[in-house]
Amino acid sequence: MQAEFLQAESASGSPSLAAALRQRRQRLATLISVPVVLWSGQSPSRNFPANSYPFRASSHFLYFAGLNLPKAAIALQGSHLTLFWDEPTPAEVLWHGPGPTRSQLAEQIGADDARPLADLEQYCAGAATIAVQDSTTRQQQEKLLGRSLVAPKLAQEPDRALVGAIAQVRLCHDDLALAEMRRAAQVTRRAHAAGRAATATATTEAEVRAAMEQVILAADMTPAYSSIVTVHGEVLHNCHYGHRLEPGDLLLADVGAETPLGWAADMTRTWPVSGQFSPTQCDIYDIVQAAHDRCIEAIAPGVEYREIHLLAARVLAEGLVSLGILCGAPEELVEQDAHALFFPHGVGHLLGLDVHDMEDLGDLAGYEPGRTRSDRFGLCYLRLDRPLRPGMVVTVEPGFYQIPALLQDPEKRDRYSALVNWDRLAGFADVRGIRIEDDVLVTATGVEVLTE
Repeated sequence: MQAEFLQAESASGSPSLAAALRQRRQRLATLISVPVVLWSGQSPSRNFPANSYPFRASSHFLYFAGLNLPKAAIALQGSHLTLFWDEPTPAEVLWHGPGPTRSQLAEQIGADDARPLADLEQYCAGAATIAVQDSTTRQQQEKLLGRSLVAPKLAQEPDRALVGAIAQVRLCHDDLALAEMRRAAQVTRRAHAAGRAATATATTEAEVRAAMEQVILAADMTPAYSSIVTVHGEVLHNCHYGHRLEPGDLLLADVGAETPLGWAADMTRTWPVSGQFSPTQCDIYDIVQAAHDRCIEAIAPGVEYREIHLLAARVLAEGLVSLGILCGAPEELVEQDAHALFFPHGVGHLLGLDVHDMEDLGDLAGYEPGRTRSDRFGLCYLRLDRPLRPGMVVTVEPGFYQIPALLQDPEKRDRYSALVNWDRLAGFADVRGIRIEDDVLVTATGVEVLTE
């Protein structure tokens, strides 16, 4: 199946997989001089060994190997790539069917050599790596490398140099990646259309989620993350789907597709269950929409993403002042982080092979070298603090939320007592949460909204 998929991609006119992977390896080779070994990982079991979770290879392995192949590794010496993988046993073929050989896989990805896993040890001396998530593979890594491994964001040399180099290579996307992300975005748009259509007859969140994920699965893709389909939009990462849909509710759907090669889309829309916003819901929605649109208009090469976030904060503050919810000058309200009572998260993040691309690398990927996270209430959750460059894909996702943990916090109630008209806010009780999110490619001249 893997061989058939890759051939279909090439025939469709998409960029050549092998050529794109070779260029990625060449770029990495200019940034790091030590040998590199990357493992794909394997799926943990749900309860007994044969019942495993669906497999998803390490994104760093995927980026340079292009194969969602369990129990595999690659060794990079300069731009020379060796694939290590054991071909299935007769018993495994009996249950799972035949597949491409090791040599066929190596040819598809442009590998220079292909060997069984038993040969990997001789390639590990002095090699840099990135620790994978699953503990079984982590133990294998440590045994072959002869040292302990830590989370990538805490890595020491030589692994830290590899982390920095990979972050630099993956920050701006090549043509193959962008072709994949456009495919994911196209399916994601269809999924959201299906969700809106299903809302008219659905009785629970789960039914809308099913309609959306059906579109993704029918396209031979998977959800890029745990879908958020909820009438409780004030719970930022709500993954429960049992609530009933009532006429006055808003439904927040944060759902994105991931292609078989691992590239993600990430899109959020909020719509009224009844098909009609209430006046208060419409007022807040218009403010979030304005922040969303202003941010996308401001994106261009060289613009600091922190400034995009602060722009969203100012537009939200201006709107909430106009509604009488916040009191004061918008600029001063943002400086005091009053907007973060209703918009606590950053305006977006990197997008690529992961929905929060390279977030396993911590701020080494999301933050420009020399920058550190702020401890301010309104900035501490900012995932991206870099100047924008052509080829970067970022999300833009301003929102408004009435989160009890924030609005009922005694310290924050006291701190912002003179800046929030709590009585006026009570009149917007039917607005639990609104978010509007799109995936935006930074181009040489402006932007391309992939999920528009």
